Amino acid sequence: MNKKGIYIGISITVCLLAGFLGAIATQSSVHTWFPTLSKPFFNPPNWVFAPVWSILYILMGVASGLIWSKGFHHKWVKTAMYHFIFQLLLNVLWSMVFFGMQEIFIALLIIIGLLVLLLFTYKHFKVVNKFSAYLLIPYILWVSFALALNLAIWKLN
Repeated sequence: MNKKGIYIGISITVCLLAGFLGAIATQSSVHTWFPTLSKPFFNPPNWVFAPVWSILYILMGVASGLIWSKGFHHKWVKTAMYHFIFQLLLNVLWSMVFFGMQEIFIALLIIIGLLVLLLFTYKHFKVVNKFSAYLLIPYILWVSFALALNLAIWKLN
């Protein structure tokens, strides 16, 4: 396997591990607390979330692996990767706060920060590798949808 493939493989693994950590927090209340909440008409069925997030984590891993493979010594690669790492941490934190702590409003603030950081990540990825940036578009769209869902659930509850 070449260097780029190794970076992509490590990045996918890290992203999937982040998703696994979020899933642990989610499992604590997805069958108990979450069903008791009032939800908007556009709330998808629960079975949709796992496959969507799995695909998104793989796309994120490929995107960040391609960026990382350009060389961490480059200023724009460092900037892009720092933004990526921080948004990934907020991604995990959101699951812990929304599902684990059952704090809908605090989770809303976190997901707003996540989306802002994600847009900066997209911007910096685009400087380094346009294809990597484009791989983040489904994630940006899903986080935007999740933000709208979080906001609606907060308003309804």
